[in-house]
Amino acid sequence: MIHFDHQGGERALKIDTLGLEAFIAIADHGGFGRAARAVHITQTALTRRLQNLEALLEVKLVERTTRQVALTSVGRSFLPQARRLLADLTAAFVELRETGQAQRGTVTIACVPTAGIQYLPRILQEYSARHPENRVVILDHASRGVAEAVLAREAEFGIQIAGPLHPELASAPLLEDRFVLICRSDHPLAKRTRLSWKELASHPLILAGEVSGNRPLLDEALRAQTVALRPFYEVQRSSTAVGLVAAGVGAAVVPSLAVQQGAYPRIKVVALTHPVVSRTLVLISRKTGHLSPAAQALYDLFARR
Repeated sequence: MIHFDHQGGERALKIDTLGLEAFIAIADHGGFGRAARAVHITQTALTRRLQNLEALLEVKLVERTTRQVALTSVGRSFLPQARRLLADLTAAFVELRETGQAQRGTVTIACVPTAGIQYLPRILQEYSARHPENRVVILDHASRGVAEAVLAREAEFGIQIAGPLHPELASAPLLEDRFVLICRSDHPLAKRTRLSWKELASHPLILAGEVSGNRPLLDEALRAQTVALRPFYEVQRSSTAVGLVAAGVGAAVVPSLAVQQGAYPRIKVVALTHPVVSRTLVLISRKTGHLSPAAQALYDLFARR
C-alpha cells in the first residue's frame, strides 16, 4: 500500500495496490471464486482486499447477490482508471528494477582538477564502453571542495588529496602522484633530467597558492629539508601553471598528473629528488551513503585501478 499525503486535505490518501488488483480481477472474471484463483489467494482474502479498497474510497464498487456479481455504476467508471493506475505502477517498478540491475543512470562525481587531465579520461572511456547510456557529471573542485560536495550529496563520491577526513567520510587510496618541475625548452633548467629541491632556491617559481591542497603538502615536506622556495607567481590550479610555463613566464612545481603528454611539446618535465615529494589521491564517499548502481559501477572501476 502506497501513501500520498496531500497538503490541505483532511486526511492522507492511499493507493491500495492489493485492493486494485482484487477489484480488477473480480471485474475480469465475473466472480469472487474465479478471481481469487486467478490472483492465487483465497476467496476470503480477496473479499477482504476489496472491502478495504471500498472503505478507503468510501464508495461501493461491486454489488454481490446470491446469484451474480456486478460492478456498480461507480465501479464501472473507475475500472479504466484502476487498470491504468496499476499498469503505470507496475511499469514504474519494472523500470526501476531493470535500471538498477543494468546499472543505468546519471553519476555525479567530484574530483581535483589534475585527476581530470590524465587519470580520469582513461577510466571514463572504459566506463562509457561498458555503460554507453550513462551520463557522468564531473564537479572539479579543490580538495576541500570535493569533500564538501560529497558531504552535501552533490556528488556520490569524489577524488581528492589524502589528508584529515570529516568523520562522516571514508577513503580508499587510489594512486601516488609525484611533484615535478616543468619548464619550457628555452629555460636554463630545461636540459636537466633531475634536480634537488635546494637547486630550485635561486629560481623564481610558479607555485600553488594557499587555497590549493598542494601547497600545505609541499610546505610540510620541504620544511624538514630547510628548503625555502621563491614563489614569484601563485596559482590555485595546476592547469594555470602549465599555461604560464608554456607561454614562457617561468618554471613551475606541479603534480605530474597536471602535464598532459603531447599537449605542450615545448614543456620539459624534470624529476625532483632529495626528497621525492608525492601526494596520494584517494576515493572518498559517505560512510552511511549508498551509491546508486551506476555510481557503484564507476567506483569499482576506480578501485580496481
